[in-house]
Amino acid sequence: MKRFENKVAFITGGNSGIGKAAAILIAREGAKVVVAYLSEDREALKEIAAEGGEVKFVQCDVSKAENVEKAVNETIAAFGSLDVALNNAGIVDSSYIHEKSLEEWHKVLNVNLSGVFYCMKFQIEQMRKQPSGGSIVNMGSIMSQVSEVGIGSYASSKHGLIGLTKVAALENATSNIRVNAIGPGYIETPLLMNNSASSNEYRTYMESKHAMKRLGKPEEIAKAFLFLASNDASFCTGAYLPVDGGYLIQ
Repeated sequence: MKRFENKVAFITGGNSGIGKAAAILIAREGAKVVVAYLSEDREALKEIAAEGGEVKFVQCDVSKAENVEKAVNETIAAFGSLDVALNNAGIVDSSYIHEKSLEEWHKVLNVNLSGVFYCMKFQIEQMRKQPSGGSIVNMGSIMSQVSEVGIGSYASSKHGLIGLTKVAALENATSNIRVNAIGPGYIETPLLMNNSASSNEYRTYMESKHAMKRLGKPEEIAKAFLFLASNDASFCTGAYLPVDGGYLIQ
């Protein structure tokens, strides 16, 4: 039997990068997948559906609580439960603190931190109604542990996400709901490569930050998600799992 047979997975930012890789792999493992994203990408949905599972798109701006509540409700209406969640949607900033606009600060925090709070609030409400509980995985970052110049909003949001993950894990540990976080290093995703303009010089710099001297693949993070979401990690909650090619050990 596949690990996620008869399970329903809800994935934010599931149209590209890590989110899409996660959706494809969990569909392959038998899950029904709900992709929550700002706009529909029919090609991404076809790729996910090609793995044999049912897939549904729900429009969702995670920075708006009412959008998230509606997306979770649509998930339940379509499939009857919510067993696995990957809160993956995120954006980055690129300016020094003293130059950062208030708009930029709030935009990043609203998506990366408040958005995860909104998602967990409504996901947990549903999972507490289910005898089977559920598993939530939040997408952190190496910047949940360290930082770099110019990403004050991003680093703050990802540090805060780990605290939020731990509190949620504590509050739900006896309700059969596990909450964990992943900390990717630099991964070959559209978000990263578009920001770096894919220059050879910048790519070499990013690779050099990792002990393995390469960037990660979205599928490598997706496999970590599948582990944390599955019963293979049944005694694991409140954890931060770095999947960073040795970035943090240097």
